[in-house]
Amino acid sequence: MSYECDEDESSSKTKNIDEVTQNEKQNKRCCNDSEDASIGQNKRAHRAENEEQDSLPAHNVPEKDNLSSCADITSKDYYFDSYSHYGIHEEMLKDRVRTETYQSAILNNSQLFKDKIVLDVGAGTGILSMFACQAGAKHVYGIDMSNIIDQAKIIVEKNGFADRITLIKGKVEEIELPVEKVDIIISEWMGYFLLYESMLDTVIFARDKWLIPNGAIFPDKAQLYLAAMEDGHYKRDRIDFWNNVYGFDYSPIRDIAIREPIVDIVEARSICSDSVPILDIDILTCTKESLSFKSHFCLTALRNDYVHGLVAYFECAFTQIPKPVGFSTSPLACYTHWKQTLFYMEDTLNFMRGEQILGHIACKPNEKNNRDLDITISIKMNGMYSNVNKVYEYNLR
Repeated sequence: MSYECDEDESSSKTKNIDEVTQNEKQNKRCCNDSEDASIGQNKRAHRAENEEQDSLPAHNVPEKDNLSSCADITSKDYYFDSYSHYGIHEEMLKDRVRTETYQSAILNNSQLFKDKIVLDVGAGTGILSMFACQAGAKHVYGIDMSNIIDQAKIIVEKNGFADRITLIKGKVEEIELPVEKVDIIISEWMGYFLLYESMLDTVIFARDKWLIPNGAIFPDKAQLYLAAMEDGHYKRDRIDFWNNVYGFDYSPIRDIAIREPIVDIVEARSICSDSVPILDIDILTCTKESLSFKSHFCLTALRNDYVHGLVAYFECAFTQIPKPVGFSTSPLACYTHWKQTLFYMEDTLNFMRGEQILGHIACKPNEKNNRDLDITISIKMNGMYSNVNKVYEYNLR
């Protein structure tokens, strides 16, 4: 499943998860000049420039007196506030892969939306709600906890949908709808590493409470993938930097930094193994408990190279429509605001073509804040030059 960028066409060109082979994924490239210009010159700088706008609500974190206190900081107090700022929504709306895929899935299937009651979970600025109205929905109920919904109400009215879109401010788990059931649920619930921020819990709650039997969810499928990467330069810049800061030993911060996955863009050329799925989600049937997952994986080297860490990305698909569509956040696909999630390792591995890294990954919500993730990755390799058997603990927050 992938999204192809084409300067001559504004519509999404996507494929279902089951239709795209590994070879197709390896050969996909983004050819949109405007995206290449903004990303290609300095992809690493892009992350730094937009850090305050990313879904990782890291801005306005209060200072702490010691490193142990810093390690305890979570995103719990900043989640909804972060989505009140227009900057985050600007970044998401300008993400053509994301927005145009939803637009295509909804508008090209007006027969499914005509005269239907639709629920938009996490409505934000109301873009998906308005797409649903354009497709013929009888009425759309949009729910969002952040203050951006106040602006969304004005946007909806200015665009002539005030009589067909009702926006409700509050938590999905705490509000009541004016209707008993809805025919379709639409939601852009995905976070970094697919599950960061745990918004899928809210979609599951809405599904179980309001969706009619055999109702539709957009999107309804998601997969999470893992691959090995060579990224020595960036590891030195972001992790090993702390070993010597103007001649001082800052290694205590390095110990914290290497435990935090980094959300950033990975060059396609940095991927040195095959990509393997570590999680499959059917949003129509999954449970909240199933989102805490464990999975074994085996990565096979595509060439002789070094491995500095692992990279995760996800794919989503809309399969309840006649012609399924979807998108990928792979390093081999077009840029998205989700980028990729990087897990750096202490050891640098010599990875020879055909050798394998055997591993196990376990992911669960943090006990203090279920919007954060605790991730454990164990790897084992017996290669020509590298032998390792280690367990790494990460905290995505």
